[in-house]
Amino acid sequence: MIRNLFFLILGAFSGLWFIWPQIITTKGWECTKDVIASSNEDLTDIMDTSHDWIVERTGILERRHIKAGDGNTTASMGVKAAKIAIERAKINKDDIDLILFATLSPDYYFPGSGVLVQENLGIKTCPAMDIRNQCSGFIYALSTADQFIKTGMYKNILVIGSENHSGGLDMSTRGRGVSVIFGDGAGAVIVTRSNDPNRGILSTHLHSQGEFAEELSLIGPSTNRWVPEIMAANDPEDISYYPYMNGQLVFKNAVVRFSQVIMEGLKENELTQDQIDLLVPHQANLRISQFIQKKFGLMDDQVYNNIQRYGNTTAGSIPIALTEAWQDGKVKPGNLIVLAAFGSGFTWGSAIIRW
Repeated sequence: MIRNLFFLILGAFSGLWFIWPQIITTKGWECTKDVIASSNEDLTDIMDTSHDWIVERTGILERRHIKAGDGNTTASMGVKAAKIAIERAKINKDDIDLILFATLSPDYYFPGSGVLVQENLGIKTCPAMDIRNQCSGFIYALSTADQFIKTGMYKNILVIGSENHSGGLDMSTRGRGVSVIFGDGAGAVIVTRSNDPNRGILSTHLHSQGEFAEELSLIGPSTNRWVPEIMAANDPEDISYYPYMNGQLVFKNAVVRFSQVIMEGLKENELTQDQIDLLVPHQANLRISQFIQKKFGLMDDQVYNNIQRYGNTTAGSIPIALTEAWQDGKVKPGNLIVLAAFGSGFTWGSAIIRW
C-alpha cells in the first residue's frame, strides 16, 4: 500500500519562488503482501540480529520495503509522488520546465530515472537530469532548482527524491551493519516563482570531501570490473556489489559536518541557533540527530525525527520528515526551518528556510 503524505513549503530568494511537495512511502503495517522485513523482529528471522541491537545503534524500530515484483521501482514511486505534487501545485504537467531526480538507486545504470519520470508523466521534451548525491541528494537537488529559478532560466521545476534500497541490500548476517538501516520511499516537489519576499529558502550550502569516497560506497559492478569478470571469479566473499559503510568514520564526520553546515547557513543569514524553530536533519541515524540536538541546545520539539518508523530513505528522508512535522503542526508561518544532510561522498549540505 502507498501512504500519501504532503506538505507545503513557501520558499523565496528575494521573494521569487515556492515549493509544493508530495511524499509517498510504502506503508508496511497496512498490507503485509506489499512489504518485507518491516520491523526489527522481522529481520531476526533472516539474520543474526535483535531488536535491542538495532535500536541501540540506530534508533530504528521499523522500515518500509517494497515487495519485489509488485511494480514499484525508484522511478515509478517518483512518478506517483510527482502526480500529486503537480495536482497540489495547481499547475499542468506541461508547465514543468525541468525535472531533477535525486537518487542512489536508479532503475537503470543509464538512462537516468528523470527521463523515465518524464515519459511516464507524458511530458514532451523538457530537460531531465539525475543528481547522484545519496543522503545529501534532496538538499543538492533543492539547491540546484533554487539556482535555476533565481537565474530566470526556468519557472517550474519538478524535484524528486526516490529510493529502492531493498532491491540491493545484503539481507544476511554479513550485511546487517548496513541492511538494518535502509528503507524505501519517494518524494516530489514543484519549485516555482512567488512574489512573497518574506518567506522562503534564504540560502543553501553544499560541500564534498572525495578523499572519503570509498568509506560509504557501492563500487561494483563497475566498468572497471564488469559482470562477466565477477561471475567468472565466482567468489562467495566478493561483496563489492553490496553497500559498504565504515560506520564509525561516517558517524565521526557526520556530527562535525552537520554542525558546521548548519552554522554556515545561520551566519550567512545573520541568524543564531537560538532562532531555530525546527531542525529537520537527514534521517541517517537517530544517534547522530540526538548528538546535533544536544550540541545546539535544542529541545525535543525543535528537532523532528522519524527514522524510528521509516529507516534511512536517503534522498527521501528530509521531505518525508518535514511532511510529518507539518502535519503534526510543528511548522508554522514565520518559523525558521533548518534542513541539513550528510552522506556518501562524503557530501553534506543545508538549507535555511523562512516558512
